[in-house]
Amino acid sequence: MSLKKDKIISVIGIFILCFLFHFVYELIPSKITSIFFPVNESIWEHMKLIFTSVIFYGIIDYIILNKLKIKYNNFFVSLFISAFTIIPIFLIIYLPFYHKIGPKMFLNIGVMLISIIISQIISYYILKSKPCDKGNIISLVLIIVSYIVLGYLTFNPIKNYLFFDTEEEKYGINNYNV
Repeated sequence: MSLKKDKIISVIGIFILCFLFHFVYELIPSKITSIFFPVNESIWEHMKLIFTSVIFYGIIDYIILNKLKIKYNNFFVSLFISAFTIIPIFLIIYLPFYHKIGPKMFLNIGVMLISIIISQIISYYILKSKPCDKGNIISLVLIIVSYIVLGYLTFNPIKNYLFFDTEEEKYGINNYNV
């Protein structure tokens, strides 16, 4: 298998994880699951969902790449940058539609798929670039820092429409069981 085929499979894997991870907090409500998985239907929590899906699939992808001896460089740089950039990619595409027509499930899913594809194209080119060992270490630290920020904003959301759950009319995890 080639790196290109691996990235195509990654798009499918991340897409599937997004659907599975959407319900984890609902099934297993805890402080730990609230850090990684969405606790409500806000736009922000869906960004956390996509970020986590990319990171978790990255663990699977790391195993696949090594098991099949597919050549790559800068795995953790690729993982962090693809997970991090998927958030602004999603928002840039999604928000204009959201403001015009409001939240629509099929719009969410379509934009999510497009965002995953773009992030995996970025990942592919980083994996093909020159090795950068310090970048891998920095990226691992940034993944950890990202989850600290995600957890903090879950419990202390900004009073902004991105953090507002329009279904429950609440922010963050406030008034949810933990």
